[in-house]
Amino acid sequence: MTQRVLTTESGAPVADNQNSATAGVGGPILLQDGHLLEKLARFNRERIPERVVHARGSGAYGYFEVTDDVTGFTRADFLSEVGRRTETFIRFSTVADSLGGADAVRDPRGFALKFYTDEGNYDLVGNNTPVFFIKDPIKFPDFIHSQKRDPFTGRQEPDNVWDFWAHAPEATHQVTWLMGDRGIPASYRHMNGYGSHTYQWTNAAGEAFFVKYHFKTNQGVRSLSAGQAAELVGKDASSHQTDLLQAIERGMNPSWTLHVQVMPAADAADYRFNPFDLTKVWPHSDYPLQRVGRLVLDRNPDNVFAEVEQAAFSPNNFVPGIGPSPDKMLQGRLFAYADAHRYRLGVNHTQLPVNAPRTAVVDNYGRDGLHATRHGARHDKNYEPNSYAGPAQTGAAHSAPLAVQGWTGTHQAPAHAKDDDFFQAGELYRLMSDDEKGRLIANIAGGLSQVTRDDVIEKNLAHFHAADAEYGKRVEEAVHALRED
Repeated sequence: MTQRVLTTESGAPVADNQNSATAGVGGPILLQDGHLLEKLARFNRERIPERVVHARGSGAYGYFEVTDDVTGFTRADFLSEVGRRTETFIRFSTVADSLGGADAVRDPRGFALKFYTDEGNYDLVGNNTPVFFIKDPIKFPDFIHSQKRDPFTGRQEPDNVWDFWAHAPEATHQVTWLMGDRGIPASYRHMNGYGSHTYQWTNAAGEAFFVKYHFKTNQGVRSLSAGQAAELVGKDASSHQTDLLQAIERGMNPSWTLHVQVMPAADAADYRFNPFDLTKVWPHSDYPLQRVGRLVLDRNPDNVFAEVEQAAFSPNNFVPGIGPSPDKMLQGRLFAYADAHRYRLGVNHTQLPVNAPRTAVVDNYGRDGLHATRHGARHDKNYEPNSYAGPAQTGAAHSAPLAVQGWTGTHQAPAHAKDDDFFQAGELYRLMSDDEKGRLIANIAGGLSQVTRDDVIEKNLAHFHAADAEYGKRVEEAVHALRED
């Protein structure tokens, strides 16, 4: 059978559909990568009007209070003194299903947090897992397509789910998280949240650090077995929404303690894992957790549509002292999230009450467009520079510059000493108790045994064997047993 050629929307052949174009090996993604931008932009426009991913969500207002001095690492104003409080809004969500989907399902959970700071809104967009399935955004639309409802059958197909994972060995670590005990949280209150990506903090002296965010639930981690989840879905498909709403209404305000891992920027080049790979974690023995503060949720939205569905989080909403890293998935999301909101809600979505800054003054040259509420006064100019005392740039960068070098093009990520797709998945497996391992094996086998193609099953089994010999052997035996029944 002749191999079909993958093309762009304009019919040009695609040279590389696995790696985004970067400024040198390991450098940030280039705007000139038209194939990447086309894929992400088209993906964001596939659904109207709900979110393509993270459609089913719940939200709440609260505050973040600094409990520990982190000024040695960042000059972010809202983190500048112990005791300082900043208003926040959070949106929890499932990922794969539609707006009408159930809450208690095996799926990652979104953990998107908006800080209404005096220097503008800071959005931290993460999940309830510290890693993700892929490391390059050019594969994101394909990944989500494999997990969503099949165009023909209208349901999620094990063949599609596991076929993609069979061709994405880097997913093995996140699959081990998802199929383990934490794959179905008991509620949004009883799960941790992670920034997942690597970010950059810069202090007042201009020193740069790379950081990872960890929000540890103060309610304790609680999860559901597959049987418990199925029973709960039958009783209340909106169980997580119900739990969050009622807890806050009763005054049982949930809270999380924020810790960060801090890596001096100079360590990144020689660290044994690629520190910007979203499929990897930084072991705490290398970079221990350092406490920053606590997040408390104390008020429910008055209108779910206006405040939860219209809430827009964009990881490119930084404040001075915080910036991006060369994390390729983060780089892709810097474009994709904001573009999704401009499509879903309009170019003026930042003027909606839930998205508008609380204390920071918005003063720019953006004008008009759908649903605009800010047009400018009679003598205001809509261009810059001008001679009429309009707003002007500060010249002060939010974060330290990133050094880049090398040839432009599509590059695989630079290899570090321990950069393989299976080591950390094996480490996670070996940390589990015997009971946890048993449930993990049963969850994986339950899904993989439904796949109709033997070659797809074998490719996935090879990933688990590569992670840990016992892990692979037990999954293989469990899958074969179920297929023989």
